[in-house]
Amino acid sequence: MSQSMPGNSSLIGLVFVFFFFALLIIFGFMARKNPRRPLREITAFVRLRRGIGLAVEAGQRLHVSLGHGGVSGVQGASAMIGLNLLQRIARSASISDRPPVATSGETTLSILSQDTLKSALKAIGAENQYEPTAGQLSGLTPFSFAAGTMPVIQDQHVSVSILAGHFGPEAALITDVSERSGGLTLGGSDSITAQAILYATAQEPLIGEELYAAGAYLQAGPFHTASIQTQDFLRWILAGIILVGGILKLVGVL
Repeated sequence: MSQSMPGNSSLIGLVFVFFFFALLIIFGFMARKNPRRPLREITAFVRLRRGIGLAVEAGQRLHVSLGHGGVSGVQGASAMIGLNLLQRIARSASISDRPPVATSGETTLSILSQDTLKSALKAIGAENQYEPTAGQLSGLTPFSFAAGTMPVIQDQHVSVSILAGHFGPEAALITDVSERSGGLTLGGSDSITAQAILYATAQEPLIGEELYAAGAYLQAGPFHTASIQTQDFLRWILAGIILVGGILKLVGVL
């Protein structure tokens, strides 16, 4: 009996994964046919789009901080979202006199941020605007990373700072210097500690899975939108199962 339980759990998990990807494909094709399907409004992304436009008009810089978690393991998911955000922002702000700058606290992330900025500008024919110093390794420990990021915000005319990646308590230092510089600060992380800090210190915190919805809200592609719709669909299914289970428990069936 005890030996069959792990096998059953693995089978259920495999079925769930296939079900998720099937829904993702279905919603992806639906999104291709109807790319303007409305999404629930998230204030942070509304202000981000406005902030990008204002920064371009004022000749100011946008800053994306990718954290210090690297791209492997569980922490890699938020880092990849940060890189995706960086790509979208680099394309949107390509006409600015001051291209976006990215900071990170891990070597692989630093290299990927440089490559992301270069490829984003090359895709729109603006590769001559690429600056190798735009993707910076600001420190190799959490607090040295924060210490190296602070002067970037202060000295490079940054009007919007986006924190997207794995952070810890040092996130408070970054948001504090952005606040004192008069810039807009948005932040999301996979770390519960960082989420609590960003909720208290960032002007527009991204709570929970809102960080992973960035691609859909910045129009990165139909499958980003499909992933949001798939997650919402599965939430309703899960809520229905819990509700039915609770009712059956009350009437004594379970």
